[in-house]
Amino acid sequence: MYIKKTALLTIINLYLFTAAGAQDRSLPYGLAVNLLSQTGQVYVNGYPAVTPIENAVSQRENFQFTEISTRKPFFGWMLPSGRKNTLQTAYRLLVASGRDFLLKDSADLWDSGKVEESCSVNIPYNGEPLEPGKVYFWKVKTWDHHGEESGFSELSAFKTSEILTDYATDRYPIRKQDEYPVKIDRMDEMRYFADFGKASFGRIRMNLYSDNGMDSVTIHLGEAEKNGGVNRSPGGSVRYSLYKIGLEKGWKTYVVTVRPDTRNTGPQAVRMPEYIGEVIPFRYCEIENYRHPVQEKDLIRETAFYPFNDLDSYFHSADTLLNRVWDISKYSIKATSFAGVYIDGDRERIPYEADALINQLSHYCVAGDYSMARYTHEYLIGRPTWPTEWIMQSVLMAWEDYMYTGNKLSLTYFYEDLKAKTLTALSDEKGFISTRTGKMTPEVLQSVHFNGQLRDIVDWPHTGILGLEKEEGGETDGFVFTDINTVVNAFHYRALTLMAQIAGVLGKTEDKMFYDERAVTLRQSFNKHLFDKKRGVYIDGIGTDHASLHANMFPLAFGLVPQNRIDGVLKFIRSRGMACSVYGAQFLLDGLYDGGDAGYGLQLLTSTGERSWYNMIRAGSTITMEAWDNKYKPNQDWNHAWGTAPANLIPRKLMGIEPLEPGFRKIRIKPQPGPLESAEIKHPTIRGDVSVSFTNNPGHSFRLEVNIPANTTADLYLPFYSGKQILHVNGQPVKHKREGNFSVIEDIGSGIWNVFVKLNE
Repeated sequence: MYIKKTALLTIINLYLFTAAGAQDRSLPYGLAVNLLSQTGQVYVNGYPAVTPIENAVSQRENFQFTEISTRKPFFGWMLPSGRKNTLQTAYRLLVASGRDFLLKDSADLWDSGKVEESCSVNIPYNGEPLEPGKVYFWKVKTWDHHGEESGFSELSAFKTSEILTDYATDRYPIRKQDEYPVKIDRMDEMRYFADFGKASFGRIRMNLYSDNGMDSVTIHLGEAEKNGGVNRSPGGSVRYSLYKIGLEKGWKTYVVTVRPDTRNTGPQAVRMPEYIGEVIPFRYCEIENYRHPVQEKDLIRETAFYPFNDLDSYFHSADTLLNRVWDISKYSIKATSFAGVYIDGDRERIPYEADALINQLSHYCVAGDYSMARYTHEYLIGRPTWPTEWIMQSVLMAWEDYMYTGNKLSLTYFYEDLKAKTLTALSDEKGFISTRTGKMTPEVLQSVHFNGQLRDIVDWPHTGILGLEKEEGGETDGFVFTDINTVVNAFHYRALTLMAQIAGVLGKTEDKMFYDERAVTLRQSFNKHLFDKKRGVYIDGIGTDHASLHANMFPLAFGLVPQNRIDGVLKFIRSRGMACSVYGAQFLLDGLYDGGDAGYGLQLLTSTGERSWYNMIRAGSTITMEAWDNKYKPNQDWNHAWGTAPANLIPRKLMGIEPLEPGFRKIRIKPQPGPLESAEIKHPTIRGDVSVSFTNNPGHSFRLEVNIPANTTADLYLPFYSGKQILHVNGQPVKHKREGNFSVIEDIGSGIWNVFVKLNE
């Protein structure tokens, strides 16, 4: 049962002081090197070990480490604060070759001294040269504008890699975790059926007994259940596998070695590291021809995943269905991280830009990690896929990386690649780009690192492929492909606007002017040639009068629709329903919330129709699926993280938490609850956790509670009811401004704030 008035502080305390990573919040905490916060953790074959990192390195045994591969790494921390409106004014950072130096508050490699600086992230190393293959230690202390000087943080350690370079994106090792069934049923005298509760990527380890060493058991592993057992023919790419084991006499432990699949272990696929071994997604395990009792601890699933703290994020609302959609979306990010790179599911295990952008945004919102997103984005720059729009999504990913981390090193290193990825080389005098007008030269393809031909995609799958019959006409809403494609050019506009901002960040003044001018030209042409004024909708392209959902939702999501046309475009979008794929739903919901239609956004998020996230749960999957249902993609899999859009839409749009300035230096908190009565969330950021809760009486009153981390400020958005409304912060009237349908309070500092707005009737 949901309590409308949330005990927000209790929830915050639960997460801050739980044994999973509790730290002294009176000192700088959350210490990170190159965006990685667990650099001192040692692993043995993927399992966390308690061995000090310097001992593990010297022993040269089968350990895994997070390795820092740059000559000048960058540091970050979270600022302690027991008071409101806390901002850092200075820091002192020590880096040493041994713990003993730091225990004496000294350093043999770098003592920054007291640096008068407000930044607490992306601080570059400026000490003696680091050596390859060595362990180093560091700590930091801070001063704030209240005049408070913190103590030094706890010591943190990192190991350098054997080869150091000027730029690289470092990652954690893949880790393992032992999991036990939530239920074991004895089907008959010789069969057991175990349910692990959720599917994950791993392998099975079993403790089994044989009287004489002559027994042979059959193991069935699968993602789907049928008639109380593992579904032997689940269809599509839903996984099922069978293994036979000959038992030795007495009690023995057996590990099922997963057979490699030729499709997802090929040259383009991301391979598993040797210390993890091959894995398969499964939830269920069925044992045949085994007569002895099976206890919970006899079956162990060795689950593989990128380091992930379940307590980094939290969401709960008055809508139980929305809560379930959040749960499956959040868990999917963890479960599909097993390869250390965002892949397209188990069928191919290949990164695609379309998957990676959604994964990236969702990962940011549910876990305090930025390395997997950056690594995947950079991986795809040199290994792009074939759709025209997805080439340009590299620019979108680069910008999101910068906004969430505040770190511009990746932008700098890949700047020329990002310029090419805008596909400006394909543009005409009106600013439109096309892959079908003879401009797709070998030089253009080489500039984006693609060996093949680019093709427009719009959405996937298209009509008439993958076993789709005419009555299931693909996921493009009947989109008519022409030389000048509306969706492709909406992506191009978004890439141009972001490339202009990237150029500005890097001080490339001429480039910024160029991309700004190209964006203005394209926007004018787009609204002149692709908008049907009579119907009030965007058409699919020049040369057709067909108007699809996609030709309207992408312009809305990317800021191409003038304010006076938004209502008409929204009306058309509502008339089309969810006539897009799981991938397209990300942009549909982004457009709806940005266009101000939170009610319809909530309706789609909580839909129980066939095209809904709830349908994935109803079908039996515990990880988001590649498609809404098998009928829309007959070869779909049940472990596709491009279905996790709610994991970022709920925090970013419904709860309204987004960075206004890079690295969350400033935060926008703009809830758009629609009719939702109440909700609460915890969102990790690079500067600390943001907590938000609200109670909502639509049209009458709205109460917002926020906890903002130190060294940030925030703009708070509440409903605007009328000029006579009452608006209080912590019980006191406060100045605010009107922005459309919102009342905006600017530059709120860190701490806990209770904001209330009420219609004065």
